[in-house]
Amino acid sequence: MNRAKIILSYNGSAFMGSQQQPTTTNTVIGTLTIALKRLKIASVPKGSGRTDRGVHATHQVMHIDLPHFWTDLRRLKDMLNLQLPPSVRIRRIEFVNNEFHARYGARKRVYRYIFKEGISNPFEDNFVTFVPSLNRELISDAITAFQGDHNFELFKKSGDDMDHYIRRIYSAYAYSHKGYFVLVFEGNGFLRSQIRLMVGFLLRISNGKATKDQLIEQLNGVKRHSTSIAPHNGLYLTRIKY
Repeated sequence: MNRAKIILSYNGSAFMGSQQQPTTTNTVIGTLTIALKRLKIASVPKGSGRTDRGVHATHQVMHIDLPHFWTDLRRLKDMLNLQLPPSVRIRRIEFVNNEFHARYGARKRVYRYIFKEGISNPFEDNFVTFVPSLNRELISDAITAFQGDHNFELFKKSGDDMDHYIRRIYSAYAYSHKGYFVLVFEGNGFLRSQIRLMVGFLLRISNGKATKDQLIEQLNGVKRHSTSIAPHNGLYLTRIKY
């Protein structure tokens, strides 16, 4: 068996999340596994991390173990894309060392969250979070508080089975681009729904319902001021760094 790294993109609104589930095959890995089996590949893909239902990816990384008769990776990529629905596309496949692990080898993960002010439209609604208005200055200032090492126990969804909640955020910033407002988070890892809870707090600050000082208090575990969770449709996994 030879290990291969797969880089893929997907429209999360078409799936019930990225991970395999016992009750449905309509997940990214479930869909990819079916396509692989049609090509006589029994390996179940291992992803760099899970994305929830409705969350998108422009640069998800997975690894699989290929049987020895699959050596032409360009052909494999083309054949897989023929088998897969339009909502997921293989961008690249390359051989890697058999010790490579998509999840445990990842050093940094980058996510973006995209806002647009105004009324939603049917062409962007699954891909952008629409809000009536944003205080961009308040958000741009408050988002920097997430940088550094923090215990994110108060920024996780219930049901997270992790045994520790300290994560390092290397950078957190916001910028405007062609009418959109984009939040960027780069960290060594994220808890379940952590980013959406972080964004939810920033929205409360933008709306005048919370302050940066309260955000810092929640980060320090002093008091929970917000449980607001931002919608899934604006969130994208955009980079995995090894």
